[in-house]
Amino acid sequence: MTSVAPVILLAAEKESAEVTDWAARVGWVVGLGLFVALVYWLMREGWKWRGTLQGDLPALPTAPDEPGAAKLSMSGRYHGSTTAGQWLDRIVAHGLGTRSRVELTLTEAGLDVVRPGAADFFVPVAALREARLDKGIAGKVLTEGGLLVVTWAHGDKLIDSGFRSDHAAEHNEWVDTLNDMINKTETEGAR
Repeated sequence: MTSVAPVILLAAEKESAEVTDWAARVGWVVGLGLFVALVYWLMREGWKWRGTLQGDLPALPTAPDEPGAAKLSMSGRYHGSTTAGQWLDRIVAHGLGTRSRVELTLTEAGLDVVRPGAADFFVPVAALREARLDKGIAGKVLTEGGLLVVTWAHGDKLIDSGFRSDHAAEHNEWVDTLNDMINKTETEGAR
């Protein structure tokens, strides 16, 4: 049989030391808070600097008064725009880097991108270059084919814009319809 008394005495004797140096603890907390604030400020300045570097990007086009009947519409999320082919080179000028909810409408005139709380824009059908399914764009990675990426020309730059529908099954129809429109436009333009 073992003796329980020594174990109880050892457990009763162990206590944590009292905190006596409150100034040092408060200093560490304040220092950590300042460090976090500095990192946040540097990230914000980097975002603003990127916008300044992309200042040569022309203003975004707006939808025409009569865009025509809607071929397709979709609600979902806008995940951002990048330089075409460079999925990590986010474009932040003119609000293109702001993630938001989105209402997409495809008409004969082009692609209308309506973003509550962010700048809306319109991609004329002549500026559309390609539509595809992809897995990621500028900080957002999904499963294979989980993102609708539309490539379009704006000024002298090709841009990839990433969208995700609330109903991912819609993506294939969007890719097919957009690429058919692009091919039809290119064929008509070659005549």
